[in-house]
Amino acid sequence: MMFLSLRQLCTSISKRHKLSFYAFSPLASHPRMTNSSVFLRPLSSLPSANNTQSPPTEDSELQIPPIRRTRTRTPLETQFETWTENLKPGFTPTDVDAALRAQSDPDLALDIFRWTAQQRNYKHNHVTYLTMIKTLIDGRRYRHAETLVEEVLAGACDVSVPLYNSMIRFCCNRKFLFNRAFDVYKKMLKSDDCKPTLETYTLLLNSLLRRFNKLNVCYVYLHAVKSLTKQMKASGVIPDTFVLNMIIKAYATCREVDEAIRVFREMGLYGCYPNAYSYSYIVKGLCEKGRVGQGLGFYKEMKGKLLVPSGSTFMILICSLAIEGRFEEATEVVFYMLGQSKTPDLLTYKTLLEGLCREGKSDEAFELLEECRKKDRLMSQKTYKTLLNSLHFLNQE
Repeated sequence: MMFLSLRQLCTSISKRHKLSFYAFSPLASHPRMTNSSVFLRPLSSLPSANNTQSPPTEDSELQIPPIRRTRTRTPLETQFETWTENLKPGFTPTDVDAALRAQSDPDLALDIFRWTAQQRNYKHNHVTYLTMIKTLIDGRRYRHAETLVEEVLAGACDVSVPLYNSMIRFCCNRKFLFNRAFDVYKKMLKSDDCKPTLETYTLLLNSLLRRFNKLNVCYVYLHAVKSLTKQMKASGVIPDTFVLNMIIKAYATCREVDEAIRVFREMGLYGCYPNAYSYSYIVKGLCEKGRVGQGLGFYKEMKGKLLVPSGSTFMILICSLAIEGRFEEATEVVFYMLGQSKTPDLLTYKTLLEGLCREGKSDEAFELLEECRKKDRLMSQKTYKTLLNSLHFLNQE
């Protein structure tokens, strides 16, 4: 009786069935496997000498292939795809303008604006540029709006007066784009169809006057005001009261009072009538120039028309009259000012009351202080004590 060894038996079976025994080391941690576990696999599955893959490990049967997940689109991307799909082939600037106006997100609107510009047989016009610039300004995307302004100036689209005025308004409101606003204005002057309008001159004059904060600086900008005024008249643009008041203010601030009065007298030629601002600028300019009597005359004319001056105009007139020793007229102006619910500041009170004391009218000064205290409901206790101590000190001297 012949007994075959275990190795001979395995060799014989493998030759007959083309199978090989692939034995693993015991896996005590796996509940389904015992120390005698043996896996039969085809020969083709065994690693060959030329195969670069590593042989299976003990826990290779337990490995789970990684799950591939697609990236979820953001809401902005989803909205962008929706709007671009709604724009049918052959869309016009009117369709794009409607799409831009429907966006509440300025970034999404800008994406649509840029995407449509890259499509074949399409070009933005002045309507889409105007809508996009307004959307960016409202959304505080100022750098992008500035880029679009530069594109328009470079000739990216046809132009219109509303587009140019919108660009000027944006540049005037930005500190570092002040000079760019006048570049747009020069483009309008050279254009045949987009001449400057009253809105254009209003924006530019208002921007210039905002820089009249110092006396030595305002003379520099006064030349620009004069130039704009001449060009406005030459182009046939009829100014309104607001524009004429700005011109009067510019002249009065720079102490060119005669020019301010000339413009004031010409207001009727344009169908305009002086208002409280017109008179206030003239009165302030005359008082600061030292022509107090003439300023008082305009004040009385203004008062006769039931026009109320500004608080600063009241105080300048009171101080100017007090300095010239015209205390009765200054006192009348104080009482009229208090009657209009306007309050003089501490400097105005001191100028009038101390002027009375220096003229030997201390009793009148004390009486006036007490009367002003009763009528001025906004006078604080600190202000009253300061004025009272000042009068006592001057009276002792």
